[in-house]
Amino acid sequence: MTSKTGKPTLVLFVRHGQTPTTGAVLPGRAPGLHLSDRGREQADQAAARIAALGAERIGAVYASPMERARETAAPIARAVGRRVRVLDSLNECDFGRWTGRRLADLRRRRDWRQVQHNPSGFRFPGGESFAEMQARITGAAQSLAARHSGATVVAVSHADTIKAAVSHASGAHLDMFQRITVSPCSITAILYGADGPLVLAVNSTADLKSLVPS
Repeated sequence: MTSKTGKPTLVLFVRHGQTPTTGAVLPGRAPGLHLSDRGREQADQAAARIAALGAERIGAVYASPMERARETAAPIARAVGRRVRVLDSLNECDFGRWTGRRLADLRRRRDWRQVQHNPSGFRFPGGESFAEMQARITGAAQSLAARHSGATVVAVSHADTIKAAVSHASGAHLDMFQRITVSPCSITAILYGADGPLVLAVNSTADLKSLVPS
C-alpha cells in the first residue's frame, strides 16, 4: 500500500542495540531491559550513519514501545532533529510463557526445532504466532509508507520482526526467515512503492549513501 501520490518510501529498520542479555535470554516484552554500554555505543553509531544521509530526508523516527528500542531510537532522533514516536506494531513478538527463558534451555525443547524450521506453523504458548507477528510488522511498514510518502522513515524494532519483514518483502516463505541474520543496531532498508517492496540492504553496518535501486 502506498499513498495517493505513489512516491516510494524508504523504511530503515534498525534492530535495537545490545543489552546485557542479548544472545542468552529470550526477553520478549518483559519490561525493564535497557541497553548495555556497548548497546549505547551501537545506537550512537547507527545515528551517525543515518544522519549522514541528510537530516532533511528523514521524515520520522519510530520505535517499538520496549525500553531497549526507545533508547536506540533516541540518539537517532536527536541526530536528525526529530522526536521518537512509539508504535505498538513495531513491538517484539509476544513469546508468551517463553518470555524471559534462557535460550540454552529452550534449545533443548523438542518444539524448538519447529521454531527454527517450520515457524509458520508455530505459536508461542500463551503468546503470538510467527504468522501473526509477520502480518503485524508488514502492516506497520505499509502504514508508514502511506503516511510518509516519498520520505525516509526510521523504524526501530527487533530481530524477529525485522527478519519477518524482509522475508515478506523478498517474497520468501515465512519458514525461510530464520535463515536471515539481523544483528544489534544493524540497518535493513526496504523501499515500499507502487510496484511492491524492494529490499535494498539487510543487516547492514556500512555506509548507507549508496542504497539505490539498480
